[in-house]
Amino acid sequence: MTTAAAKPVLEILLVDDDADLRADMASYFAHQSYVVTQCASGEEALELLERRAVDVVVLDLLMPGMSGLDVLKELQHRHAECEVVVLTGEATVESAVEAMKLGAREYLTKPISLKELDRLVRKAHETGQLRKENDQLKAVLRHQHKPSTIVGESLQMQELFRLIARVGPTDKPILIQGESGTGKELVARALHDASLVADKPLVVINCAALPETLLESELFGYEKGAFTGATGTKQGLFEVADGGTLFIDEIGELALGLQAKLLRVLEDGTMRRVGSVKERRVRVRLIAATNRDLSQEVNDKRFREDLFYRINVLTIYLPPLRQRAGDLQLLVEHLTGADWQLDPDVLPILERYSWPGNVRQLQNALDRAKILAEDDRIRAENLPQEIVSSAHARPATVAASDVDLDTLTREHVLETYRRHGSNKARTARALGIGRRTLYRLLEKYHIADLDAERQLT
Repeated sequence: MTTAAAKPVLEILLVDDDADLRADMASYFAHQSYVVTQCASGEEALELLERRAVDVVVLDLLMPGMSGLDVLKELQHRHAECEVVVLTGEATVESAVEAMKLGAREYLTKPISLKELDRLVRKAHETGQLRKENDQLKAVLRHQHKPSTIVGESLQMQELFRLIARVGPTDKPILIQGESGTGKELVARALHDASLVADKPLVVINCAALPETLLESELFGYEKGAFTGATGTKQGLFEVADGGTLFIDEIGELALGLQAKLLRVLEDGTMRRVGSVKERRVRVRLIAATNRDLSQEVNDKRFREDLFYRINVLTIYLPPLRQRAGDLQLLVEHLTGADWQLDPDVLPILERYSWPGNVRQLQNALDRAKILAEDDRIRAENLPQEIVSSAHARPATVAASDVDLDTLTREHVLETYRRHGSNKARTARALGIGRRTLYRLLEKYHIADLDAERQLT
């Protein structure tokens, strides 16, 4: 995949029935490191543009068969995204005005100066890039969420901050793994802010929130008439994120067919909209996230092994809230705000709860408490009943400073195992570990099943 930090390659199509002039232009632009394609007629050019996207078309207005103006009309009808510089041997004001009305960016008369043509091509390309960035900004704003802050001072979070600073500036794909609610999107935004393309778009999509058919059109876009209801063309999020970062959340939910399409974009930077045969090139830095054990998904044939290795170049593991010693009070203060106070017994209740839904669950609980509070003070009765009941039922020794780490680990594994009804697959996902690791822990702590555990206790 072409990296987001690489210098963009300018792809140019030369359309002229004069073979000698085409050869001269092609030779000149090839020496400028452009990717050059040639066509001898308007019909041939339109057929090529149906299959392939280019940045700039250099188009002769006067050609046998389909004229340059006819080509411009067809490009306008197709909503083509290339920029056009027109050439003509007859310098008439009428033809120039007509060409500009039909979407041409620049106009040059023959005999031409190759240096001047190069200047106009670059200018047209820059104009197109500005238009594209404007379209991207509009699309990003439609998908934009309110920015949030990563809060935490625990050792795990300090290590996370160091890791973000270290891997953020790379252009390699990054996989973020962690339980639901641990803040994977926040980390993705921090990685983008630390990257070399921080001034470019960051686009977010959640695979678990969309059905497969809609997800494909969101990622890759579609052409008019591609399916029922496709009344126009639409850019996919890969195009919206071109030059920047695409964050694919819950990538483990992606269907195998879409995994193959995603792999192709990552391998060579090319993609096709739904209903189109035209290849488009994008330069996107990918960040993916999942709460699944992808290595186990690969073993179970639910996730492609080649895609797993492609996105797993750098991996960041997010700790669950229950393992972030000392961070809960900071999070509570951040999420409630300076205008709110807590009764003395509220924080101990919150600290003794295991928070299976992590920070997201904490935020929801505090939002509920603020709604139910009679004033600006949160009381225990304002908290969800399951949190209060669990905190009262949980042994006080769990929070004691003299309990060893092995005991805390066993308590946590057992509690999670019970909460998921002895289902090993769900327990492993909740813990953020593989099944084999879970089996070893169950054997180590003599937790064969709940009945056996009850007999032990």
